[in-house]
Amino acid sequence: MARRRKSSTAEDFVDLVALLPWWAGVALALVSYWLLHAIAARPLPAAQSAQQVGQLATTAIWQGLATVGQYLLPMICLFGAVMSAIRRQRRRALFETTSASSSADALQDMSWQQFELLVGEGFRRRGYAVKEVGGGGADGGVDLVLTKAGEKSFVQCKQWKAFKVSVSTVRELYGVMAAHGAAGGFVVTSGRFTQEATAFANGRNIRLIDGPALMQLLREARGKTQASPSLSDAPVLHAMAASPRSNESAGIAQATAPTVSANPHCPQCEKPMVRRVAKRGVTAGKAFWGCSDFAAGCRGTREI
Repeated sequence: MARRRKSSTAEDFVDLVALLPWWAGVALALVSYWLLHAIAARPLPAAQSAQQVGQLATTAIWQGLATVGQYLLPMICLFGAVMSAIRRQRRRALFETTSASSSADALQDMSWQQFELLVGEGFRRRGYAVKEVGGGGADGGVDLVLTKAGEKSFVQCKQWKAFKVSVSTVRELYGVMAAHGAAGGFVVTSGRFTQEATAFANGRNIRLIDGPALMQLLREARGKTQASPSLSDAPVLHAMAASPRSNESAGIAQATAPTVSANPHCPQCEKPMVRRVAKRGVTAGKAFWGCSDFAAGCRGTREI
């Protein structure tokens, strides 16, 4: 997504500080004042030779810059801290309002900036550390960088109302992931994905999150603080197990009713897996782990 051009280095620095927690901006303001004030207040030595005159001139220039910077740089840091606090409050308000909605239509009434803030807050409440980088630079359109358990994932946000997200977007993110060694990736949209995009992501470490799935993620994240500790590490796209009727129609019978914590997760979508028994084919009668989201099209399996 396009970003507005910054008109000065000061604005770039403010935006950089605003990406940090507000208290980090305040700490930078205090540290920068202390360091620059110490330089500005240092007395100039007397020049004893022509060579020392040149060195004295250089020192005087640096002290002059420090004299101005001891007030300017802390002000910039404090302004960034204020922006960080405002963004945090906006994220929380936006998250609470949207996650309480019963329809994915709530995603269509916001700007792309709000959409990115919302997605980032949703992942934060799922236990991820979130860095908002924006997609306007040489990062291949990555809007968010997630970190959890030492692993890095990239997120691309598409707040598109009229168009489906195509396979080119998913392929682009996959290439950036490979180039930067990311463990996984997410493409999040308020709308839908094309069949080609879904087919490309199938079997790869990329999760496609459309409008309804995003609303489900937000609702789960909202209730996460009230969940028991055993569920705190549940997958991002945790869903209910597929119904027995759906399994039987596909020629697979569900043998047990597993718990999330006891069973493995799907290698394709990371949702909980259930123990099933094949009813047809060369593996008839053999038990295996199957994805609980089989009815939605996931064909992930594991051997028992």
